[in-house]
Amino acid sequence: MGENSVAFQRRSTKLLILYTLLILLVAVFLGSVWRTIDSDRHLPHQTATLHDRAVRGSIVSADGYTLSLPHKTYRAVVYAPSIDPTRRALFLHLFSIYSHIPEAEIAQAFLNKKGKPKQGYVTLAQQLDTGSAIHLRALAYRLRRMRVFRPTQNRRGIKVVYGLDIIESGEQREFPLHDVLEPALGYIQNHDDGKYVEVRGAKGLERHYETILTSRQDGWVRGERDVAGIILRNGTSRQAQRRDGHNLHLNIPLSLQRRVEVVLDQMAQETGAHEILAAVMESHTGKLLALASSRRFDPAHIRQKDVESLNPKFAEYPYEAGSVIKPITLSIALDHHKVTPESWFDVHGGKLKISERFTISDDEVFDSLTATDIIVHSSNVGISQIAWRLTGKQFHDGLDAFGLGRPSGIDLSRELHGGIKSAQKLRHKVDRANQAYGYGMTVTFAQLLKAYSAFNNDGVAVTPRILDHVTDTNGTRYPVKPKYGDHRAVSTRTARQIHTILKEVVKRGTGVKAQYPGLEVGGKTGTAHISHGRHGYSKQYHSSFYGFANDDKGHRYTIGVLVIKPSRPKMYFASKSAVPTFRKIVDVLVDQQYLQPNLTAIARQEQIARAKELRALQARKQRERTRQIKARLKAQREAIRRQAHQRKRKSLQRHHQTSSGASRQGRRPVSRDAAPDMF
Repeated sequence: MGENSVAFQRRSTKLLILYTLLILLVAVFLGSVWRTIDSDRHLPHQTATLHDRAVRGSIVSADGYTLSLPHKTYRAVVYAPSIDPTRRALFLHLFSIYSHIPEAEIAQAFLNKKGKPKQGYVTLAQQLDTGSAIHLRALAYRLRRMRVFRPTQNRRGIKVVYGLDIIESGEQREFPLHDVLEPALGYIQNHDDGKYVEVRGAKGLERHYETILTSRQDGWVRGERDVAGIILRNGTSRQAQRRDGHNLHLNIPLSLQRRVEVVLDQMAQETGAHEILAAVMESHTGKLLALASSRRFDPAHIRQKDVESLNPKFAEYPYEAGSVIKPITLSIALDHHKVTPESWFDVHGGKLKISERFTISDDEVFDSLTATDIIVHSSNVGISQIAWRLTGKQFHDGLDAFGLGRPSGIDLSRELHGGIKSAQKLRHKVDRANQAYGYGMTVTFAQLLKAYSAFNNDGVAVTPRILDHVTDTNGTRYPVKPKYGDHRAVSTRTARQIHTILKEVVKRGTGVKAQYPGLEVGGKTGTAHISHGRHGYSKQYHSSFYGFANDDKGHRYTIGVLVIKPSRPKMYFASKSAVPTFRKIVDVLVDQQYLQPNLTAIARQEQIARAKELRALQARKQRERTRQIKARLKAQREAIRRQAHQRKRKSLQRHHQTSSGASRQGRRPVSRDAAPDMF
C-alpha cells in the first residue's frame, strides 16, 4: 500500500512537471506570436485612422459628356532604414517594375545632395494616379510577405515595421476634351499646404461655382490594423463616408457647342479676325445652348500665348457696339409714344451739322426716311433725331431697363458693367445723338444678348444661363437660381414692332445674307471703330450682328455674333463678317434639328426664286436684244456716215480739180488747136 502510494505520487509529480512545461511552451509560443504581430505593425499605435479626402465635383454637358472631372494623386514613401540591406536590390527591382521608374532614378532618391544615404523617409514617386497607387499598394503587401522590411525601433522604444506607404498627396483636374467650351469653362490653380494639394477655380465656371463644386465632406476609417497595415472592419472600427463636391450640369450640349466652335474657327481664318464670339440662347428661358470663342486653350496645359485668352470676353470685354444700339433707341422712343414705325424724318441727304465741331453723317444718302427705314438703312442722322425727342432721363432709364450698364447675370466668374452716360449728360444733344447710334457708351456681349432677347420674347429680357442644375453624390438634383433675374425692358407692343423692323433689316437691309427660307430671321448689324479712350479711335473695328431665328414649331433663339478686329480687306463690314457667321450658325441649328424650316414656305421661296430667276433671264435676253438692235443701228449710222464722208470727199476732189484747171487756164491761155498734146 505504501509502495503504491509513493509510486502514484511520483507519477503525479511527473505529470505536473509535464503539464507545467507544456503550459510554459504554449506561453512562450503565444508570446512569440504576439511579439511577431506587435513587431509587424505598420504604425506604433494599436488603432489608427485612415483618411479618405473628398474631391471636387465634375462639370457635365447637357448631352452627358464630362468636360471637367477630378482625380486623386498619390505619392510613394518608404522609411529607408527599414529596408533589409540584403534585399535592397530586390526592392529596387520590383518597385521599378511596378512604377515604371528606372532603377537608377529610384536609387538616386535614397541619396541626399551630398551623395550620402538618407536616414529618414524617402519619397520615391509623386503625382501617382489611382491605377498606379493600387498596383503599388499590392506591391507593398507582397514586400512585407517577402520580409523585405525589417523591424526598427521608434521613438517610444517599440520595434515596428515601416513598410512602403502609398499616401494621398492631392487632387488634380482633368479636362478630357481639352479646349472645348473654353474660356467659359475656365481653369484651376493648385494650392499646396505642404501635405496636400487642393484645386481651386481661377476663372469661368470653375471659379463662379467654386462653393458648389467644393461642397464636400471628407471620409475616414478608424480601427485596429492587421500585420499588413490594413484597418480591420470589425465591431470596434468606425467610419464616415466621404461626400464629394456637387456636379454641375450645363444647358450646353457638346454636339452643338463643338459645331459652333468649328464655324468660328473657319470665319476667324476667313476674316482675319483677332477673335470671334458667338452665343445661342433660348429666347424665353435664357438657357445658353452654345457659348463659343475662336480663341480657346487647353486648361491642363496653359501656354504663354494663351494668357490673353484666359478671361472670358463674353462678360469681361466692354466695347462700343455701334449701330446695334439703334433698335434699342427706337424702342425707347416707341415706348414713350414719341414716334411710330411710320413716322417720317428729314435726314438731310445723309449729313447734319449740329455744332461747329460735330457733324452727323450716313453711309447712304436719303432725303427722308421713316422710323422703320432709319433702322433698315442704319441712318445715324435719323436715329439722332429720334433720340432728341426723348429727355435725357427717359433715354438713360430706357437703356437701364434693357440691362445696359449693369451686370447681365451670366454665370461666369467676373462681369464688367460697361457704362452708359448719366441722365444729366444725356440732356445735351451731342451726347444723346452719339449714344443713340452706339458710341460714347460701352456694353458687353452678354448684356447685348440679354437686351436683344426682349425683341424675341414680348419685351422681357432673360438672363443668360449656362448652368441648368446640380447633383450631389447620390444623384439628387438641385436647381440653381441666377443672381440677377429676368426683367421687362419694353412693352409687348413695342417689342413686337421692333421684331418686325428687325425682320425688315434681314429682308432688305444690311442683314440680307442672314436670310433662311422657311425660318423667321431678324437682326441688326453694327460696325464700329475701336476706341482708344482719350487718344481717339483706331482704324480697327468691331463688327457684330445680334438677332433671332425662329421656326413655326415654337423654337425661338436669340443669337449674337461679335467679330473683334477683322483684318482682311473689306471684312470689317458686319454684312461681310458677322452676318455670314450668324447664317452659318443657323445652318448648324437646322442641321441638328433645333430649328425646323417650314417646307411649304421653302417651296414657296424656291418658286419665287425661280420666277425671279426667270424674270432676270428674260430681262437679260431683252437687254441682249436691245444691245444687238442698238449695235445694228449704230453700224447703219456708221455706214451712212462713211458714205456721206466719201461723197463729200469726192465732191471736194472734183471741186479742187475744177479750180486747179481754171487757174492754169488763166495763167497760160492757149488754144486746143495750137497745142492738142496738152489735153
